[in-house]
Amino acid sequence: MTAKLVEKFQELFGAEGDIRTYFAPGRVNLIGEHTDYNGGHVFPCALTLGTYGIARKREDNKLRFYSVNFERLGVIESSLEDLKPYKAAEWTNYPKGVMWAFEERGYKLPNGLDILLYGNIPNGSGLSSSASLEVLTGVILKDMFGFDVSMTDIALIGQFSENNFNGCNCGIMDQFASAMGKKDNAIFLDTNTLQYEYAPVVLEDAKIVIINSKVKHSLVDSAYNDRRNECETALKELQEVVAVQTLGDLTEEAFEKHKDAIKSEIRQKRARHAVYENQRTIRAVEALKENRIEKFGKLMNESHRSLRDDYEVSCKEIDILVDLAWETEGVIGSRITGGGFGGCTVSIVKNDAVDGFIKNIGEQYLAKVGHEAEFYVVDIGDGARVLNG
Repeated sequence: MTAKLVEKFQELFGAEGDIRTYFAPGRVNLIGEHTDYNGGHVFPCALTLGTYGIARKREDNKLRFYSVNFERLGVIESSLEDLKPYKAAEWTNYPKGVMWAFEERGYKLPNGLDILLYGNIPNGSGLSSSASLEVLTGVILKDMFGFDVSMTDIALIGQFSENNFNGCNCGIMDQFASAMGKKDNAIFLDTNTLQYEYAPVVLEDAKIVIINSKVKHSLVDSAYNDRRNECETALKELQEVVAVQTLGDLTEEAFEKHKDAIKSEIRQKRARHAVYENQRTIRAVEALKENRIEKFGKLMNESHRSLRDDYEVSCKEIDILVDLAWETEGVIGSRITGGGFGGCTVSIVKNDAVDGFIKNIGEQYLAKVGHEAEFYVVDIGDGARVLNG
């Protein structure tokens, strides 16, 4: 893989100099959706799918980008003097945003770069291709220029760039999972404090299966920011009657006691999801630690119902996939994963049922929707890293 990418880099940019290779994973969130910007807990894991980068420092301030995934766009040029978001800049707004965010933090980039990228995460699938690219860029800058930043810093810088450069008001989960992933472990992260622990995900008789609905989402253009605003307003209304800093501070009982302070039924539904999903995530991790995988699966199912009905971030195609999964023997749990409005489902499926799961759901989804889904039986991988440098 990387040898072919280096060869392409040399073909485009020349073979001289110190050429280095990097990788940052995508992520799948097992449970804890839309809690990360509400002060709650999340439970993502890094994947072995992700974004590869080949990079080399330049002598000048020029930036040259090339993506194997978007060959038709060719080499896209910019410079360190022009770190601004432009629609015409296409996907390069993500690495440029991270460069801008580093400089906003006081880390002046002394040289431009040549960067070639290849990702095997389906774009718009909800597996965090954008966060993967942001974290990858952060690792490149740290390694190339010797910046004294931790992997947690890189995650926060990636989030800052997506919020303030690319205009998506996302939480920290995606970048944190990409930066801090650990093989065979998910990350139980308190997004309010950034305290975290690794929890082994050892499924002795089951696999994690991701289904890409092939319905692409764009969180910047979707109702994602609306959901965040609705939760922020609900929190302010609750703070009139109860001393909390975030929705994640509330138990289900406390929410039910004070929910009438929220003056809109829609905002009540959004806040209910944030509160209940946070508590579900805490219980799910406890169940996994106790090897109660069936309990974990039931909580996944509850999570989907809440995302469908209270948070309203699902869609027809995703609901079809989840309903089909729930009807399939050997499925322990299934839910939408990611920001929503399309993208992927994540399911835990018993080993002897995986082949039938893929065949049956694939056929029925095609018949109901009119296009195929993509299936990934995934492994949990490590976080972002330098491969050769």
